[in-house]
Amino acid sequence: MTLRSATALHSARVRIALLALPGVAFITLFILIPILSIVIFSFWRTERYELFADWNIENYRTVLTDLTYLTFLGRSLLSALLVSLASLVYSWPVAYYIAKYGGRYRLLLVVALAAPFFTGLILRVTALQTIFGPIGVINMALMNVGLEPIAILMYTKFAAGVGLAYLYIPFMVTAIYLSLVNFNFDLLEVAKVNGAKPWRAFLEITWPLNWIGTVIGFLLVFIPTLASDVTHHFLGGPNGASYGMILSNQFGETGTWALGSAMGVVLFLISFLVLGVMWRTINLRRSGYTGAGA
Repeated sequence: MTLRSATALHSARVRIALLALPGVAFITLFILIPILSIVIFSFWRTERYELFADWNIENYRTVLTDLTYLTFLGRSLLSALLVSLASLVYSWPVAYYIAKYGGRYRLLLVVALAAPFFTGLILRVTALQTIFGPIGVINMALMNVGLEPIAILMYTKFAAGVGLAYLYIPFMVTAIYLSLVNFNFDLLEVAKVNGAKPWRAFLEITWPLNWIGTVIGFLLVFIPTLASDVTHHFLGGPNGASYGMILSNQFGETGTWALGSAMGVVLFLISFLVLGVMWRTINLRRSGYTGAGA
């Protein structure tokens, strides 16, 4: 290697390092350091709203053995699973229609999915209250025609689940759509010519070749739903309390930061475990990826 080429290579590496520096600094300051702090605090103890560096595992023992915390954790896991599956069933037809029949309006339809995000989370959740509430649009319409209001629509686990699906379905649809956008739909015509029914063509061709979009969409719904607290607070009512609500209380009303940190670490580990299990089901080559190491 000549001196000139060595100098050029060094300059290129310096430029790459300088370009990467802001991103690395952001990740370090606002992601890695906060996560590391939470992990450290989880082994400390809280007394009178103050943290003390008294290293122990009592916080984890409480979270993993106390029936109350385990109940809330199990309830949130089940809720996240059901909401993710419901979102999946709803999102696939929508994404499929946009990808196959959207034509020149595909981008417009995808952007329309993001319309609810033009407003804040609180506003979107409270908007659901005006629809599902005891004096909301649906129940008022029922009462105007002499029917009884539907109590399950508000301040129940069902209402919280509907609210979570409403909030995160756009993520699911977008992930599936992005996996379908380059899919060769002519494969379905070939399957049809060879006698395959539409449902069989979907299960054996469309679904497997676009599995990566399903996995990403599932994770984009499951993980934030698992940690959700605002939706449960506004729509779930007294019986709709979630693990996320209890966790947020540790950093607010009760001030038990050490216990809350342990709860957060447990939630992070569960999310990471689900991410690992789901990612193991992906066959990159079958999904169309041909990069090295696939």
